[in-house]
Amino acid sequence: MLCGIDEAGRGPVLGPMVVAGILIENDAPLRQLNVRDSKKLTPEKREALAPEIMKLVKFEIVVVSAEDIDLMRAQMSLNDFEAKIFATIIEKLNPETAYVDAADVDEIEFKKMILNELKKPVDVVSKHYADELFPVVSAASILAKVRRDAEVRKIEAEFGKPIGSGYPSDQITMTFLEEWLKEKGTLPPHCRQSWDTCKRLLTASKMHKLEEYQEAKK
Repeated sequence: MLCGIDEAGRGPVLGPMVVAGILIENDAPLRQLNVRDSKKLTPEKREALAPEIMKLVKFEIVVVSAEDIDLMRAQMSLNDFEAKIFATIIEKLNPETAYVDAADVDEIEFKKMILNELKKPVDVVSKHYADELFPVVSAASILAKVRRDAEVRKIEAEFGKPIGSGYPSDQITMTFLEEWLKEKGTLPPHCRQSWDTCKRLLTASKMHKLEEYQEAKK
């Protein structure tokens, strides 16, 4: 039995990280679906493929909130945290071989991090760009991305205004955070406060308030 694991939302400042794992006897059915790295598919194509993948595989999906990411980052690196989640999914799916998208710059080191968390030996193949190399990881990447997109839409509905993708490179996301901070004086829920982006926004907000105070005293 083959397992593939990938994540979506590792880098955003807003919203959860989602890790998905799939289990299948062989990857031939996934090849027939022509699964690919989720980043190379349109949202419509991902949405269409996800239910087809779910019919073929056993799967596990873990949604990690921004709050949990902040808590865990106080204790360990994001790579360590991700390795723990990957190991948890591997143990639930119980494959003979697990293909994973390596989070660490050192593929072998990330493999060791996962193996250290496993209670029984599993053949772990840790590779960069695994979502392009192995159909089982491509399929997992699609499930992770579709679920994260759904979670972001829920957050957007909660706020009642556009929040973008949650990535610091997204101007819609940054505008939302800046306006919220200006209006409320704090960062919004679902924001990864341990991220440097958040720290810079808070520092800029404090400096702006200080300048306003000094200007008012003149």
